[in-house]
Amino acid sequence: MSHGAAASGSVLRRSVSSDGNQPQTSREILTPCFRSSSPASQAQLALLQDLQSPEEDDRKIRRREKNRVAAQRSRKKQTQKADKLHEEYECLEQENTSLKREIGKLTDEMKHLSDVLKDHEKICPLLHCSMNFVTIPRPDALTSCLPR
Repeated sequence: MSHGAAASGSVLRRSVSSDGNQPQTSREILTPCFRSSSPASQAQLALLQDLQSPEEDDRKIRRREKNRVAAQRSRKKQTQKADKLHEEYECLEQENTSLKREIGKLTDEMKHLSDVLKDHEKICPLLHCSMNFVTIPRPDALTSCLPR
């Protein structure tokens, strides 16, 4: 004899034992219609998920824990990568600053040497000499070594 359906998606059935004295209670789980998206069928589905076996619950807990640990590892790896990139950025910034300073020093040295050369050109006797220097051809070292 059925006394009614529980709102939770299962039916509680009470029956009288064969000797007629002891009422027995059993719970039957209704299978929800998965095609329906009504709130009632969704509630039934949620109840079915809650009524999973302890092995399935343990498996789900282990899977969630494993996923949590993997997510922590992933976040830690991502943080380490960001830290490494930041350190590399800092090193490159220092190197860039150092190279800019070196460029400035070399530019100053080039200007100074250019000024020294201009000053020297004004007083150099060789540049102001009226004689034209004729260059004497020098025999090539390679041709002088070859047999004739």
